[in-house]
Amino acid sequence: MEIKTEDYSIWYDSVTETAIFQGSLRLSGMEEYAPIVKLLNELVDSEPPKITLNLRELEFLNSSGINVLSKFVINVRQKESMQMIVQGSKNIPWQSKSLKNLQRLMPSLQLELA
Repeated sequence: MEIKTEDYSIWYDSVTETAIFQGSLRLSGMEEYAPIVKLLNELVDSEPPKITLNLRELEFLNSSGINVLSKFVINVRQKESMQMIVQGSKNIPWQSKSLKNLQRLMPSLQLELA
């Protein structure tokens, strides 16, 4: 599973059960986020015991993107047997605040800011 454009890339490493996001997600509206939503839904549907989102190199995420991540976290939360880890960077300003909000949606979510 991989999505690659000029501005961003997202791929899933099935060995480490990690979805890696890089670049800048400034897509306009849910329609443009549809391929990313599809990738994330396929990931949940495969039901791995643990899902890690590595966002450490995701420099920008607009409100539509945060909405996509929020819905994804809720989707994972509904699969009670699944664990979730979100890895972020303290050096990217939006991540500290926005990623902490994901924990409100899924209290068992592990947030790792480095």
